[in-house]
Amino acid sequence: MEPIELKVARIGNSRGVRLPAKTLERFAIGDRVIMEETADGILLRPDRTATPKLSWEDTARAMAAASDESWSEWDAVASDGLADITWDRPPVRRVAESKADYLARAKKKPK
Repeated sequence: MEPIELKVARIGNSRGVRLPAKTLERFAIGDRVIMEETADGILLRPDRTATPKLSWEDTARAMAAASDESWSEWDAVASDGLADITWDRPPVRRVAESKADYLARAKKKPK
């Protein structure tokens, strides 16, 4: 990679540089970096001690593994009889249908 010249900006009593977004993404740099002063200059590297964010799936699995709770009462939902009910679809107005035609068709629908 070729060296990139960055402008040093004043931030309060300190100074700072803005790192390019592609560099931040490539090195997975979040909110923190580790700075080391070396003989060659300053070295910035990602803070690998930060806890990575978990996905919803990972979080749910971890919670399920740590829990001794019984979820068997949720099986009762399957036997509540709601699956046997036939649900009527409400009449839907067609795109090119006038309001009067829609209302007339809705009234003709057998019950």
